[in-house]
Amino acid sequence: MTSTVPALGTRTAEGSALQAVLLDMDGTLVDTEGFWWDVEVEVFASLGHTLDDSWRHVVVGGPMTRSAGFLIEATGADITLAELTVLLNEAFEERIDGGLPLMPGAARLLAELRLHGLPTALVSASHRRIIDRVLSVLGPHHFDLSIAGDEVSRTKPFPDPYLLAAAGLGAHPARCAVIEDTVTGVAAAEAAGCRVVAVPSVAPIGPAAGRTVVSSLEEVDLAFLQALMTEMR
Repeated sequence: MTSTVPALGTRTAEGSALQAVLLDMDGTLVDTEGFWWDVEVEVFASLGHTLDDSWRHVVVGGPMTRSAGFLIEATGADITLAELTVLLNEAFEERIDGGLPLMPGAARLLAELRLHGLPTALVSASHRRIIDRVLSVLGPHHFDLSIAGDEVSRTKPFPDPYLLAAAGLGAHPARCAVIEDTVTGVAAAEAAGCRVVAVPSVAPIGPAAGRTVVSSLEEVDLAFLQALMTEMR
């Protein structure tokens, strides 16, 4: 299993243009954003509450503390954040045990990055127990390290997870390409100073300086990521 923080390397911004690729998990590599919403709907139904579909855009992409906290407040459910977190994680694990669909282009991109030996990290707001389940499907050998949302004091939209991943790979953040599917994740990566490729899943993401928006991972390969870095020089 990949470790959370390996020893620091010695790469610098003056080295190769593209030093590492940092990838989000839910909605980026695995088609699970819908799974999370379905699980939230089911759990709250068991508590006697109906979720408004408009809330889906509020809770997508963020840490569970934020999304679960919002739903407790919005519904007035009589449950603590800690209790709800356990229920959501357990229900999600049951859901992915039934099959974990990959996003189009994900398997090919991961294989290409590994083939060329490019340092790669999985950076997710999901908890370690969920990441390890997903890694068993994605293949832990595709990643040099992984960062879980419950292993950092501040997760997305703060830059901490991406800064930690870059440091763990010995890469300069400005020489890291981040692939994200939500506004929250994009905000975290951009705050860390990384070059971002946005692949919107649930909610649209607009273009911005230092950000490239694509419709699918099928548009992304190593040459594409290297070209983004070349444009910045």
